[in-house]
Amino acid sequence: MKTTTGSSLVPNKQATTENKNQTASKGLWKEASGLVLAGGLTFWAANFVISRTSIAAEYRAALSISYYLMLLEALIGGLVIGLLVGYLLLRFFDRIPAKDPILKSILLSLLVLVVVTISIGNPSTYNQTPDSLRYFIIGTVFNLIRILALGAAIGYGYKRQHMGNNQEVCK
Repeated sequence: MKTTTGSSLVPNKQATTENKNQTASKGLWKEASGLVLAGGLTFWAANFVISRTSIAAEYRAALSISYYLMLLEALIGGLVIGLLVGYLLLRFFDRIPAKDPILKSILLSLLVLVVVTISIGNPSTYNQTPDSLRYFIIGTVFNLIRILALGAAIGYGYKRQHMGNNQEVCK
């Protein structure tokens, strides 16, 4: 006589919990992909608009930055930053101190701006030009515009995904 103690007829609680976690994780990444795309493309569009100005042309010339390479790097960088902000917004939504998803996303974006400014912006301008402080400030302002646009787009996308046209939920 066979027993059913180790068989598939008895549900395994650990396997059920793992399946729920995998499903939630897949849902999180699927949800984040739309936010990443919206944020990354907004970042790139803001970069493109900025790049058409004379101050941006001067900045590129001073730091020897290729125009087309800069556009490609902006697209990739926007997608990476969008992934970070979108994932953090979805994962820690209730822990971010604000009510509106757009404001929450902008707060996360400002955090990313600080990290980008310290790790990338600061070292890149030193020793390349005699007027490094000026170009550091210009680069930081460009990043501020691009990253805040990304944060606003991700927050707006989150609001559309989760709250639709019902604005009562945010108040």
